[in-house]
Amino acid sequence: MATTTTGTRAASGFPAYTPNGSGLVCAAYGSASISSNVVVNDIWKLCKLPAGAVVLGGAFWASDMDTGTETLDLDVGWADNGAEAADPDGLCNSGVLSGDAITDFEAAGVNYRPFPLTAGPITFTRETVIQVQANAVAATFASGTISVVVYYVVP
Repeated sequence: MATTTTGTRAASGFPAYTPNGSGLVCAAYGSASISSNVVVNDIWKLCKLPAGAVVLGGAFWASDMDTGTETLDLDVGWADNGAEAADPDGLCNSGVLSGDAITDFEAAGVNYRPFPLTAGPITFTRETVIQVQANAVAATFASGTISVVVYYVVP
């Protein structure tokens, strides 16, 4: 059965940072340790953005948590905030996380995916939780860590 795990930086009592002044670039970030193979639709809520945040970019990192013929697929998006509908891969549709080295881009054992934002910056009208969702389980699971960082401004 799929589970939802809420990290410290996404908890209901943790404040979403709103800068004092417009145009200042801010960062929201969070991580989670994963110690057992994921289940499809598992969710890790990692951080949150304040109302009015305009996402300019960010990235997703994951350890090599699939050591066999890779099948693990984790995507980054946001939870429904009451104004903008949930989009489980709205920031990053990672594809299968292989952990293989990519020349001049990432070392072996690291999965790094920048947020492409193909339609430009994304604006959230309400406080929004950023989450990672599992789409496929690992063929040969190994414990690891996932992390996100989201760069935003509040105009």
